[in-house]
Amino acid sequence: QVQLVESGGGLVQAGDSLRISCAASGRAFSSYGMGWFRQAPGKEREFVGAISWSRDTTYYADSVQGRFTISRDNAKNTVDLQMNNLKPEDTGVYYCAGRHLKLSGWDNAKEYDHWGQGTQVTVSS
Repeated sequence: QVQLVESGGGLVQAGDSLRISCAASGRAFSSYGMGWFRQAPGKEREFVGAISWSRDTTYYADSVQGRFTISRDNAKNTVDLQMNNLKPEDTGVYYCAGRHLKLSGWDNAKEYDHWGQGTQVTVSS
């Protein structure tokens, strides 16, 4: 089992940067692919990005490509999401999610087995 706890959310202005983190506890974190999803009020949860367990592959939603960067530190059991040039439409609750040794469906929330409680990111215009 892997338990995930997000941190670092907050209120920022459009154009600002913010880094949110996810700390994982449990065994075999290094064998888990990790993803970030977000959910705005009244909208469905959507994929933001993901990183493979070996850190050699990252995936991003078109809406954040070039602005957001995912990284992970398997020694510290953490995965971070660096968000630059934030826009009001980036507002939402950001969730960290983990999946064990799966090779496809990185943007599909149903392919993730473990979820954090979420952290709020609010971008004002």
